[in-house]
Amino acid sequence: MKDPRAALERRAAGLSTGGASATFADNLIGLEKEGLRVSATGRLAATPHPPSLGSALTHPYITTDFSEALIELITPALASVDGVLGFLTDLHLYLYRHLGAELLWATSMPCVIEGARSIPLARYGTSNPGTMKTVYRRGLGNRYGRTMQVIAGVHFNHSFADAFWDLYQEQTTGSGEAVHFRAEAQMGMVRNLQRVGWLVPYLFGASPAVCASFAQGQETDLRRFDANTLFYPYATSLRMGDIGYQNKQEEGTGMKACYDSLDAYVRSLTWAIETPCPQYEEIGVKVGDRYEQLNANVLQIENEYYSTVRPKQITEWMEKPTLALRRRGIRYVELRSLDVDIFDPIGVGAEQLFFLETLMLYCLLSESPRIGTRERRDIDENQVLTAHRGREPGLQLAREREPMGLRRWAEEILSGMAAVAELLDGTSEGPRAESLQRQWDKVRDPDLTPSARVLETMRAHGEGFFAFAQRLSDTHRQHLLASTPTPERAAWLDQLAADSVQQQGEMETADEQSFEDFLRDYFGQGEGDREVAVG
Repeated sequence: MKDPRAALERRAAGLSTGGASATFADNLIGLEKEGLRVSATGRLAATPHPPSLGSALTHPYITTDFSEALIELITPALASVDGVLGFLTDLHLYLYRHLGAELLWATSMPCVIEGARSIPLARYGTSNPGTMKTVYRRGLGNRYGRTMQVIAGVHFNHSFADAFWDLYQEQTTGSGEAVHFRAEAQMGMVRNLQRVGWLVPYLFGASPAVCASFAQGQETDLRRFDANTLFYPYATSLRMGDIGYQNKQEEGTGMKACYDSLDAYVRSLTWAIETPCPQYEEIGVKVGDRYEQLNANVLQIENEYYSTVRPKQITEWMEKPTLALRRRGIRYVELRSLDVDIFDPIGVGAEQLFFLETLMLYCLLSESPRIGTRERRDIDENQVLTAHRGREPGLQLAREREPMGLRRWAEEILSGMAAVAELLDGTSEGPRAESLQRQWDKVRDPDLTPSARVLETMRAHGEGFFAFAQRLSDTHRQHLLASTPTPERAAWLDQLAADSVQQQGEMETADEQSFEDFLRDYFGQGEGDREVAVG
């Protein structure tokens, strides 16, 4: 990007004059927050997902991710930061009424892992959709190993209000179909979120260390913090580094998602889902009576492709995500690079959400050329460098084939975000401007970052990663147990749990199709409208 400030400031000024600030009240935010259930001694829970929480297959807000022990809490899309954090808090309060002596691990990197075999796959019952979810997870374990699949994170989902889009299109092009305009603009935003995405782990990364058991006896260049803890001295987010959940499809398979347009993105993922991969064919699909993976292709399904940011559309029941995008365009954008904040009882706070809102709009309004091969490599390397060495004095990243100091680049981004924060707040002294100032402080003093605070707290208490994480997990447990959801909210969640169990049972009773036929029909969706793409 060559001097994005001019276009950014021109667009922000036009939107301000046009009354855009009033439209932002109808923007929507949603959160997905993962956390491991662990025993009172900090070991991975071997118990099933608590039945009193409902069905993990059909409950809209309380489910599981890769493992039966990896809970995922989902908020609806709401119009305020306070509203979404309040809902997530209520889910945590409700959850702790059903965990007994167990607790939720307070950080992204997992507790003590006693071998991959100790990590139970999530189970969703005997229906075809439930079986598919478990088989997909078995495939992930076979392809990448189970250990990295229990790393937890927070996903930030954001959509702009229709009134904003109407105003922005009027000021930008003034013509064309709205769905096409929004798709093109949001793909540009996605590209920019990738370009500057390293800033998120620098500012909010909270995983500079990990329990030595995570390495599973393999040699790494991580340093020893103590006998049971590995770390990098200037790390921000090991979760986002190359020991975390990084897809390797491009190594030997030729897979790399294309973000040139929504159509290009959909086509690149579709190719991967339909193209056999020799190394996965060696695993086998159905071995004996058990499915080891959904297929032997480069990707089993779209969600297998790891990316820090994804364009998304709300799917109908069992609708393929790429098909939903092709049919209805982009509904929202999902940012996936946020660590669980170990210092917050629910793992995320208002400061982060206000900043991410501002970053989304900054990336939307900035110029966004297509990403070439060299820049793609730089984006990936910048992410890993920041994850492993982000607080290192004088660290250089790569921008437009030239070295650029992380601090200098960060200051440039934050400076450009000031007008965007004012636009969102409708004033120069709102919550987004306040959050922005706190990020300036972290850039000027890396010791203020969460990752630095984690290591400093560990040193101050003479604790390794496990003891530190267990202590804060227990502290958060006590804090959350001291409050209760309102009777109305608790009764509502009780009813949702009961309804979800009933819905799963009805699905299992009504399921007459073989799993083989179910998979054939699932992957055969959309054959007739493949060429009808949006964007």
